[in-house]
Amino acid sequence: MSPILILHGWGSSAEKWQKVKEILEKQGIKVLIPDLPGFGLTPPPAAAWNIDDYVEWVKDFSEKNNLDPFFLLGHSFGGGVAVKYALKYPENIKKLFLVAPAIIRKKTFKKEIFKKISVFFPKTPLLRKIFYRVFSLKSDYPYVREGVMKETYLRVIKEDLSNDLSDISISTVIIWGKKDDVLPVKDAHFMKEKIKDSKLVVIPEADHDLERKSPELLAQKIKEFLK
Repeated sequence: MSPILILHGWGSSAEKWQKVKEILEKQGIKVLIPDLPGFGLTPPPAAAWNIDDYVEWVKDFSEKNNLDPFFLLGHSFGGGVAVKYALKYPENIKKLFLVAPAIIRKKTFKKEIFKKISVFFPKTPLLRKIFYRVFSLKSDYPYVREGVMKETYLRVIKEDLSNDLSDISISTVIIWGKKDDVLPVKDAHFMKEKIKDSKLVVIPEADHDLERKSPELLAQKIKEFLK
């Protein structure tokens, strides 16, 4: 069976996906979960990146590990990277898994205000978390460090990929927690309508952090579609 490459969300890391990895590997599935640049044990890039830069990093990683063809799974921010990878390099992917991907970023008044005042982010970690809670409400991005990762964050949230979904040409599985309070489950149904060859799985017991809070259920659903 082809391996599965998992791209974690913003502020996350490979470590948080270890339980899912263990469950799948016990069933004979090779799983790779790299720390994306700026997260976990991988240092930030030298200059600010956008989603396309992460796509090229994933391309290099897959080539160095001789993965083609492979199953690609992206969660939250990693889902945006996975979508753009699938659009640019569809020949490399056997099937695309989107787990509550953060790809619909329509402009709203709140988001515009948040973007304009983000240059004045509080400096201390505690104040920064309070700032995000007040101004961005629930988000895939609970905090942003200073410097290059803050600029990377601002570049990432500018990209709305909702109009690109209909261009995805490969078989796609959309997985969402019904209790997701970060990204609404209505987004899942929107994606299902836009992606031609797609299936939607809504897990009643799960929220946004499926990999940590519902790893058994998530691994089970992934395994069902690894064909």
